[in-house]
Amino acid sequence: MALARAFAGTGLTVLRCDLPFRQDRPYGPPRPGDAERDREGLRNAITALRKLGCGRMFLGGHSYGGRQATMLCAAEPDLVAGLLLLSYPLHPPRKPAQLRVRHLPELRVPALFVHGTRDPFGTTEEMEAALKMIPAKTELLTVDGAGHDLGFKGKAVRDEVVQKVVRAFSGFFGQAGSD
Repeated sequence: MALARAFAGTGLTVLRCDLPFRQDRPYGPPRPGDAERDREGLRNAITALRKLGCGRMFLGGHSYGGRQATMLCAAEPDLVAGLLLLSYPLHPPRKPAQLRVRHLPELRVPALFVHGTRDPFGTTEEMEAALKMIPAKTELLTVDGAGHDLGFKGKAVRDEVVQKVVRAFSGFFGQAGSD
């Protein structure tokens, strides 16, 4: 919520939405059968924003939501101008051999990844290696000492992280609201 407010404060139109799996079940992880429907939910959100006449479109997500965003954009490279991916789940915790990267070589959308140095879903080094698979422009913003929640649960850390992400986004994508 704090990150969405910060982006809205820069003049961007921000739509926060729950993926269909979360609308069905308020708790628990997504199931493998949820993925296609969740990507369709992201596509529907983009369509709704386009109808409002928004300028350049960006898609973002935390963890599974970010992974679904990358998969959608790998399949539909002209869908958005860029991606903001918070805590991309590179692999399940303690299972580094189960990489979730098959689609990354097809990703042709610029992507800013934000990753905590203590995230159990991938080390910084693993993330750097995965980003090399992506032919589009990428950047990795690390948050020292943060886990999978990136520190958003603590107010003091959250404010600092929010500003760091907004600055990195502006630097990476330029004036995002411009056409």
